[in-house]
Amino acid sequence: MSIYSSKNLTMVLGPTNTGKTHLALERMTSYASGMIGFPLRLLARENYDRLTARLGVGKVGLITGEERVLPPGVRYLCCTVESMPLDANADAELAQRRFDFIAIDEVQLAGDRERGHVFTDRILHARGAFETMFMGAETAATLLKALLPDAKFEFRNRLSRLTYAGPKKLTRLPRRSAVVAFSAADVYQIAEFIKRQRGGAAVVMGRLSPQTRNAQVDLYKNGDVDFLVATDAIGMGLNLDLGHVALSADIKFDGRKMRKLFPSEMAQIAGRAGRHMNDGSFGITDGCQALEPEMIDAIEQHRFTPLRAFYWCSRDLGFSSVDQLLASLETPPPLPFLFRKGDALDHQALIALAGRNDIRDAITGARDVRLLWAVASIPDFRQSLHENHYDKS
Repeated sequence: MSIYSSKNLTMVLGPTNTGKTHLALERMTSYASGMIGFPLRLLARENYDRLTARLGVGKVGLITGEERVLPPGVRYLCCTVESMPLDANADAELAQRRFDFIAIDEVQLAGDRERGHVFTDRILHARGAFETMFMGAETAATLLKALLPDAKFEFRNRLSRLTYAGPKKLTRLPRRSAVVAFSAADVYQIAEFIKRQRGGAAVVMGRLSPQTRNAQVDLYKNGDVDFLVATDAIGMGLNLDLGHVALSADIKFDGRKMRKLFPSEMAQIAGRAGRHMNDGSFGITDGCQALEPEMIDAIEQHRFTPLRAFYWCSRDLGFSSVDQLLASLETPPPLPFLFRKGDALDHQALIALAGRNDIRDAITGARDVRLLWAVASIPDFRQSLHENHYDKS
């Protein structure tokens, strides 16, 4: 038994291109209301556009760090996981609303050091009134079963084959290919080269404005260009008719240091090739080290090391004083495979704000403490340091 509810909860796990997101959208729209949390703004926007085309703009809302579209009487929400209106800092009206269906996509990100604690919170506490669905990779299965042993588990196989095509120069890439890079400079450099040599390329990165990013995706979708150059953001589910994915590097900066991609990360990116019943291929291009045979086999066979821990933060917070709030954030996790996220940005921002005497002096009760926490919890969309939550002058 688990202390967390598994009632009407289904885990749908498998590699890319298994129809998990499509299933969730179909299940959600079979109810009167629903909400899905996606790992990327780009993915939330893509599925919002898909639903509005089908249901009309009056029934579907979008909440991300960049966009907020909430028509009166909205029935379905597409959100980033962090922006889901589920906690005390969310929109009061939406936070009090009980949605019939709730889903979370890419739940294996609970093992991510930077964002994992948010996904773990949703896994433990986000529940629909009638149905809840969590989708993700099989690498999370062991920990999900330990957390929620009474949940229903459904494992899916990939709809198409994914095979290694070896190294190819940028000038020899087949049309309808994506090149994945891990810095903005590399993305633009590769896109400019392809533009000169092959006639044009769309560019997709998280840092682009929503309008620019959506326009670039449309360029590729409409066939105006045959090549896409993107960061690894496309690995989290952007659905495009890609026949081939080429990696320009096998290392990336993970927010703390440069490191080699994990096999599961590489598979997530490579798996964008071959959608629905169409087979796809992956490979490397100029500048990327040759992939080891073990890596290639793991990606083709979808065999990866299971996750060993999820990141976690307490949600049982005390607001009688700043010191009580800080102490409650230090609460140890309830299970040995849950790691407390000790350097979460909201926690670090709170420490910085609480260190200012003028802020301490202005706090007179629980209401002010809650407001301080709400300020500290503003997502760091610019990816600046926590000190920038306040003016140091």
